[in-house]
Order: sequence, then C-alpha cells, then structure tokens
Amino acid sequence: MFVSIPNRRARSPFRWAVPMLCALLWLAFLWASTRSANEHYTLLLDWGALYGGPVGTDGTLVNWLDAGPWLRLVTALFLHADWAHLLGNLVFLLIFGLPAERLMGAWRLLVLFIVGGALANLSAVLAIGAPDRLIIGASGAVSALIGAYLALFPRARLGVVVPLGLFLEFVRAPASLLIGVWAVLQVIFAYIGPAFGAVAWTAHVAGFLFGVVFALVSRHAIGQRLRRLKGY
Repeated sequence: MFVSIPNRRARSPFRWAVPMLCALLWLAFLWASTRSANEHYTLLLDWGALYGGPVGTDGTLVNWLDAGPWLRLVTALFLHADWAHLLGNLVFLLIFGLPAERLMGAWRLLVLFIVGGALANLSAVLAIGAPDRLIIGASGAVSALIGAYLALFPRARLGVVVPLGLFLEFVRAPASLLIGVWAVLQVIFAYIGPAFGAVAWTAHVAGFLFGVVFALVSRHAIGQRLRRLKGY
C-alpha cells in the first residue's frame, strides 16, 4: 500500500494581494487628501457610489446602461472619509486578509475583495434610496473577507498585537471576538466621521453574506489548493 507523504520543505507562497490592496488604499487616500476641500468633495462625488447619480432622482435605472456607475461601485472602495475610516479598514484587512490569502490564494482573494465590495456597494445604493447619498470605503469588501474566513474556519484564532503599557504583546484571539470589535468600530466611525462617513449597514451585511457564499462555493477548490501546497 502506498500513501502520500507531505513535503515538509514546501514553502508558503508569497502573499502580495493584501499588501498591494493596503498600498492602493493608502495611496488613494493620500492623493485625495492633497486636494482642497471643494476639490476633495468633488472627487468623492465623481468616484464614489452615489444614489442620485447612477439611479437617478426619479427612481429610474436608465443610467445603469452606462459603464460609469458600475465602475464607481469599485472605485468607491478606495475612497475614505478620514484617517479613522481608512485605518479601521486597513487593520482588519491585514488581520483577516493575510491568513485568507494564504488559504485561498492571491487571485481568489482579489476576486472576493473586488466583487464582494462592489456588490456590497450596490446593495447600499439600492437600499438607501435617498438622492445624493455618498457611499465610500472598503468596509463592504472587508466584510466579505471576514464572512469568507468565518465560513471556512468558524473556530479559528488569529494572532494580533495588543499594546500593554510600554510593551506590545502578541496574542491569539478568537475570530468571532475580532468580528465583534470590527462591528463596534463601525458604530464609532458613524459618529466621529463626517456626514458622508455614516455606516452603510446594508453594505456590511451584503458583503458578509457574499463572503460566506463565496467561501462555501470555493471550499472544495481551496481544500485542493491547501493539499497541493502541503505536498499531498
């Protein structure tokens, strides 16, 4: 009888998708912050997901025949209201994105982030129903990552660095606890951010649900990838 022996020398593939996304989020924010207040707001109106623009104040969907509104569902992911809004998304993108990329691969993670974030923004656009309500930020995409990771590993514990006095302590916290912290921070951002920084809960829920479905559909392919990486 022959059995497969795992290759203990197999190395984890280089993770580039999450660092690239973090860099793009930073660069987009820095680029937007160099504009004047009026130019900055105009930039958000031009590239954010806006109900009054793509749908129309009369409630018709005729403008969706153009490519622009669909593109803005994606570009809105890279725009943020302020530093707190950006940092909150970056922290949880790193916490959940890096282990998710190691498990599912860079390209599958990029599809999850872009498609999940765009669908999350679309759900918020259709649910809010108020003209000229701006929707920006990567929260929907990060919610998709969180939903996918939780669906794949509901009892996982993730390593985080916690400041304890003058020292930094590395601890492993349950993924469910970190998701609770994420939800609380989103509530806080709704009150400390500007008016257009309000939390679009529909986008969070839609992104999370998409991530769960994406993980369940891709579970077999992800399992095959992990076995291949381990040398089986």
